[in-house]
Amino acid sequence: MSTSASASRREFLRRAAVLSGSVGAGALPFAMNLAAMNAAVAQAGDYKALVCLFLLGGNDSANMVLPTDAASWQAYTAARATGSSPIALKAVGTPADGTAAAGSPEALGGVLPIVPDHVAFPQNASRSFALHPSMPEVQSLFGQGRLAVVANAGPLVTPITKAELKAKAKPVPAKLGSHNDQQSTWQALGPEGTKTGWGGRLGDMLASANDSAAFTGISVSGNAVFLAGDQVAQYQVSSSGAVPIDGVSGGLFGSYAASTAYRAVLTQSNAPGDQQHLLAREHATIAKRSLDAQVAFNAAYAGASVPGPSKYTHPATRAQIANPVAEQLRTVARVIGARSGLGVRRQVFFVSVGGFDTHDWQNATQPNLMAMLSHAIAYFDDAMGAIGMRDRVTLFTASEFGRTLASNGDGTDHGWGAHHFVSGGAVKGRDFYGRFPQVGLDQPDEVGSGTFLPGVSVDQIGGTLGRWFGASESQLDLVFPNLRNFDRDLGFMRPA
Repeated sequence: MSTSASASRREFLRRAAVLSGSVGAGALPFAMNLAAMNAAVAQAGDYKALVCLFLLGGNDSANMVLPTDAASWQAYTAARATGSSPIALKAVGTPADGTAAAGSPEALGGVLPIVPDHVAFPQNASRSFALHPSMPEVQSLFGQGRLAVVANAGPLVTPITKAELKAKAKPVPAKLGSHNDQQSTWQALGPEGTKTGWGGRLGDMLASANDSAAFTGISVSGNAVFLAGDQVAQYQVSSSGAVPIDGVSGGLFGSYAASTAYRAVLTQSNAPGDQQHLLAREHATIAKRSLDAQVAFNAAYAGASVPGPSKYTHPATRAQIANPVAEQLRTVARVIGARSGLGVRRQVFFVSVGGFDTHDWQNATQPNLMAMLSHAIAYFDDAMGAIGMRDRVTLFTASEFGRTLASNGDGTDHGWGAHHFVSGGAVKGRDFYGRFPQVGLDQPDEVGSGTFLPGVSVDQIGGTLGRWFGASESQLDLVFPNLRNFDRDLGFMRPA
């Protein structure tokens, strides 16, 4: 056996022993899985990142990705061209009407055609497709082969048909239609109150491959269960760097002396008379670790630079405005640019944007949401290209649920299945993954008011991403407990 192989084996056994001692003998197989994975990633010495872009409110993806073959288009317009403010978009090639109300389908012009390769799911080959008129950047990325569509995805426990759902013959996720619960189910595979998310659990598998576990899961959007792990805690950052502990630096109540004293209290390791209280000792340890991480993060982050996003055109006002989603993704790009200084090989990021709960005024709000999303995804692709990381970073969209195909008169209501984007240099783009449902009411995949029963599960999306990320099949089963019920790989990622 070579010296390097012996060292690797010793490191594997050392990590397994540490983990088994810390979590108990009953968890030894899990500990061995963690040790094996971390050792493999550490030897590989590469870098990969996943970026979850969460669309809060429930994205109306039926107006984001559309089938345009004759039968589908007729059913689509029949469902969406009614009510006080019809929300059906215009056909491919329809010119924008400068006299129409700002933000209306007429003012936007026709949907933007895309041509899938139809390799992954040839069941879709008889259909033609398009994107929302406000998404020319996504149209371009799709055509260049760096963006794919995952069709009709959502939280599932097991594959289920419309008949089985009606007969309650199989389990379904809890509290369908609830914003909080379905956001949690997408991010954590369980309703509100679930403690760990699948991004955090993937982080658990990989944290020891990083010099500092603190920088494994990074949120640019505040607290998110997606990044919560059993061992890894999410690290929250903003465009200016690490989110600090208030009052520890820069003065407290206008006094630098007070700030210094406060820091000393937070990190004090010994009580009077050297009597150490367990809780106080743990608090001091965590506070010191957080402060040290803040210094280390800000030093590395300050040395990383990526081009900032341009402004984008608001579809209604035609004004050039800043894109808050692109600004969040710029922060992600800077952290990725600082990877060497942070000593990380695997990272999971969380970014989010709200406003997608379009019960009302959909014509006025959705075009801008789509324009903002399209511009941000394209900016991030350019930023990764600028730092040579396109093949190492994969972005995917998520949202708690899709919306009903049927209009409520001025918008849409809560649904279930929805279409999503996956983007990056490692993505097998220019294709659809998952069978695109038959559009219309009273169809095999439609379970009421144009709500679509998902054909692809969140576990499958996560499992496909996790496999590219470096997880073994047994480790994926730990992260995604329902994955064993489905086809395990959707095929949208290139081999590592």
